[in-house]
Amino acid sequence: MTEITWRQGELIEVEIIDLNDTGDGVGRRNGRVVFVPDTLPGDRVLVRLMHVKSKYAHGKLQQIKQSSSNRIRPSCIVADKCGGCQWQHIDYQLQLEAKRNRVIQTLERIGGFAKLSVAPVLKAPQEFGYRNKASYPVRASINGKLVAGYYQKNSHKLINLNHCPIQDPRLEPLLKRVKQDMQKRGWKPYNEKLHQGNIRHISFRIGRRTGEMLLTIVAKTLILPGIKEQAQEWLDHYPQLVGVMLNLNGDRTNVIFGSDIRCIAGRPYLRENFSGLEFQIQAENFFQVYTETAEVLLQIIQSELNLQGNELLLDTYCGIGTLTLPLAKQVKQAVGLEMQGKAVEQAKVNAQINNINNVKFYAGKVEELLPKIKLKPDIVLLDPPRKGCEPQVIETLLLSKPERIVYVSCKVSTLARDLKLLCHKDVYNVTRVVPADFFPQTAHVETVAFVTRT
Repeated sequence: MTEITWRQGELIEVEIIDLNDTGDGVGRRNGRVVFVPDTLPGDRVLVRLMHVKSKYAHGKLQQIKQSSSNRIRPSCIVADKCGGCQWQHIDYQLQLEAKRNRVIQTLERIGGFAKLSVAPVLKAPQEFGYRNKASYPVRASINGKLVAGYYQKNSHKLINLNHCPIQDPRLEPLLKRVKQDMQKRGWKPYNEKLHQGNIRHISFRIGRRTGEMLLTIVAKTLILPGIKEQAQEWLDHYPQLVGVMLNLNGDRTNVIFGSDIRCIAGRPYLRENFSGLEFQIQAENFFQVYTETAEVLLQIIQSELNLQGNELLLDTYCGIGTLTLPLAKQVKQAVGLEMQGKAVEQAKVNAQINNINNVKFYAGKVEELLPKIKLKPDIVLLDPPRKGCEPQVIETLLLSKPERIVYVSCKVSTLARDLKLLCHKDVYNVTRVVPADFFPQTAHVETVAFVTRT
């Protein structure tokens, strides 16, 4: 039988049957897989093949022949261009179902967990207007105008924005004004190809409960004529703006922040209320972008642990104490480990302003600190970055054998990998998995897994 070939640039018609990890629609044709952005299960579409391999291809949507019953009109006028969201065209209930299915499939495919109890995805209280942080790249348009927004999908073409439906709407007036004032001041946008110009990013952060805002200008150099005067103007015009920061990033890099950050006007932190506590959060600190859903997830963790007040809790990758401090109020002693020294200093401040005295924080790499601290914790909280835990962390836990482990993950594939390592010698069992929607309108999903020693 002659093998059916396909060619780059060819137009094919395909039915979308699934969604992949990055949010693209998945179709099949003649036993091969086609990945198509901006589609969803139930769509029948005309696709141009762009990148062709022997068993799969990536395609570009040309025409919707038949729409899925779950396809909706995006709220954003540039949703088809902007790379910020993948799923504004998908009904929210299907978004939740797709995220749960991906958690189940990934835990089975990578972790080998075929019969885990995976709860329905924790629904976000708001599908839009939820993000407490936004960072916009800054570039010059063709006519030299300063623009800021998000990159077009799969490109370095910037889509200029004054409105983003997933960001907290209270930030929008400030974004427009800041761009206009920078233009008037003659501050030159950064050109990444030539490594010339100055303004690289505009970054905002807002306390969802307090309304306090921070503005950070990320620049190649500190030479911005009139920056102090302009910063004070912004503070005077926007009462909720409590600080203007200048961050120096002179490297050729796609990392947003450099290590040198200075307060130009106001104060270097905003105040936020989280789980009944007051937190001070600086521009470069990590804090979950969806405050309300993070708080509900914390409540689920507290309920599942059913803390009695006599436990020793160890929080690894603890950041500024977002989870450590609320949990410390319910245990005998808490310890937090964090690689970022500035985050540890902020965690200590947050403990002090909340009069929490039964907690200690240590700065350093978790994989190096964990074997040295000589603790026998009853509960270990893991909340690593997307890459997951370092192998040494898993090895140390298998040696120390804490009674319970709570693993909070922003990437389910590394969660599955690490859970497999924890459970492969029958030392631990995964008792419950709860996904949470921290990122509506995108394919990302947060997941917490509860692990108990056998």
